[in-house]
Amino acid sequence: MFAAPPEKPEDEWRRILADFAKTNDRDLAALSWGLWQDKQLEENVIGIDMMPTPHFIYCPKSAIAQLNTNVDNRLREVLGILDGFNPEKEVLIFGICEGQIKLINFETEPSPPECFTEVGADVNTLLDRLEARLQGKVEA
Repeated sequence: MFAAPPEKPEDEWRRILADFAKTNDRDLAALSWGLWQDKQLEENVIGIDMMPTPHFIYCPKSAIAQLNTNVDNRLREVLGILDGFNPEKEVLIFGICEGQIKLINFETEPSPPECFTEVGADVNTLLDRLEARLQGKVEA
């Protein structure tokens, strides 16, 4: 059995994002679907920039492809996930902090369209709600 390596303080943001995604999966799915319906995600991916305080951004797919080129194609797997992304079934978010990225990709039950209907909030309300929750996790 393998033990997980100890977490480095500079990697804490990754754990915070993973916990945030786990506890807010339905709202994130609703947000993802709402942004997809608003055509905001056709050429973009949802991102969370952790600096200076956590906030949502749009990551152009072209910028991710350029980053892959800049790092000698070490993000090929990420590009494959991006190419295979199905917004009706899953959520895809890029976490960004101090020159590093974390990919958050998961399927929800119910589906993102159903989550959007159940949550019953518009995209701006979801963005505000989720940013406030994430900032609360960072400050805790």
